[in-house]
Amino acid sequence: MPVPRTRPDTLPALLSYGFRPFFLLGALYAGLAVLVWLPVLRGALDTASLFAPLDWHSHEMLYGYLAAVLTGFLLTAIPNWTGRLPVQGYPLLGLVLLWIVGRIAVFCSAAIGWLATAVIDSAFLLAVMAAALIEIVSGRNWRNLKVIIPVSIFALANILFHLEAHFAGASDIARRLGVGAAIVLVVLIGGRIIPSFTRNWLARENPGRLPAPVSRFDMATILLTTLSLAFWTLAPGALATALLLIAAAGFNALRLGRWAGYRALRDPLVIILHLGYAFVPVGLLLVGCQILHPARLAPAIGVHALGAGAIGVMTLAVMVRATLGHTGRPLRAGLTGCAVFGAIVIAAIFRIVAALNLTGPWLMELSGAVWAAAFIGFALFYGAMLLGPRLERR
Repeated sequence: MPVPRTRPDTLPALLSYGFRPFFLLGALYAGLAVLVWLPVLRGALDTASLFAPLDWHSHEMLYGYLAAVLTGFLLTAIPNWTGRLPVQGYPLLGLVLLWIVGRIAVFCSAAIGWLATAVIDSAFLLAVMAAALIEIVSGRNWRNLKVIIPVSIFALANILFHLEAHFAGASDIARRLGVGAAIVLVVLIGGRIIPSFTRNWLARENPGRLPAPVSRFDMATILLTTLSLAFWTLAPGALATALLLIAAAGFNALRLGRWAGYRALRDPLVIILHLGYAFVPVGLLLVGCQILHPARLAPAIGVHALGAGAIGVMTLAVMVRATLGHTGRPLRAGLTGCAVFGAIVIAAIFRIVAALNLTGPWLMELSGAVWAAAFIGFALFYGAMLLGPRLERR
């Protein structure tokens, strides 16, 4: 359970913990950015960005929305790892403003130029990485330093995205690198929290088989997944890449099965984490199969299984759980939580099916609308919790 470590002085609740502003803003941005993207895709709206429309969409989903949620998670988890006070108050406000300015700069990059945009936008993730590194080192929490590695790669991928889009005309390597770094974080962090939360619930509610403890198999799965995604980033059409991705899909499916998720079906907060992680092997398998059969499968099918599926479902699941726990609420999803979870899973499935190009554009647009409903619904349902104090402080 989260331990409150905030100064009960004059801080507004929104600036007392990193998850509060970044989950709220990230959720709103995830929904609104997709609602803007749909008319852009149809040609009914133009952005003021130097990025090509597809690049703007990819960049803002990765380095806008996901960067915000990742920041909220890290700034909330690190105090529990180190026992130190969280980043709060003016330093937290500075990070929030830096993220907002980055979103404006990317959208209006045609007016300010690509270099200024790259500097402004890249500064946010570099600042987050520095803040996380300082807190972990100051707390001598050496075992969690490994989290900094994929975060650093994610930050470097953002810089590469700007360079590639400017000099090559479109992003390619940077887009895959960003998705790969995000999936490594899902595999790394998911492998820690999913069996832990499942074990806690089963021990209390359904005694019997528990998730398997961490073993060399988990380490092998993480290494194989990282290697396969590295190959995909640099050699996306190679046979070796396809074989590694399919092997990584099998290892992740076996890993998920070791966590006994079927025994926790009665708790939506637990089972949604298993569903989110299930998109990892599905996505890796689809990316591998697309390499083997490029004429039959569009590249978007695997990318969106990983993006809308693994990243979208996992981040929203963590956002709901962390919001409830860290604001002093019972860990129960309720009807609103189940509605949000159902919407994000449906949106991910619709987007994967839409990539088969069997239904025309309407299914993709429906997927975007349901995706927006999930994240804007989160902001509406849980916004009051994020803006208000913990229940124990009232």
